[in-house]
Amino acid sequence: MKTMNRRSAIALGVTAATVAPLFATATFAKTKKYAANEGKEIAPGVRIVEVGTGNSDIPAYKSITLVDAVFQPGATAPAMVMDNDMVCTITSGAFTIKKVDKEFKLKVGDVYTCSKGKTDQATNTSKDVGVHRIAILIPA
Repeated sequence: MKTMNRRSAIALGVTAATVAPLFATATFAKTKKYAANEGKEIAPGVRIVEVGTGNSDIPAYKSITLVDAVFQPGATAPAMVMDNDMVCTITSGAFTIKKVDKEFKLKVGDVYTCSKGKTDQATNTSKDVGVHRIAILIPA
């Protein structure tokens, strides 16, 4: 495990403090039932629904866009290279996430990150509709 220096710790703290209010609306995704055709389809059984956008106080980012990735049971978003840094949380369902160097499982309430230029793939492994709430960090 890499040692975290002071600068990294401060950057992580500022990012968490800025993104946390956006995830406060995560209960919306838990109770909201998306229509089968709501949002934009990015893969069979996977749709992106825009939730909102806000300004960022993090110097490296000008804004943060919040979206829900809605996965039907068993649906997979194919491996894609990330265009931006992202912070994701699971608001419903259960997922397997595959990155180039690792694979892990997530359940409701778990949080993970995606880095610009890195490849990620997500699969809903539950029998329910699964939702990723994604904070997309838009560079300044």
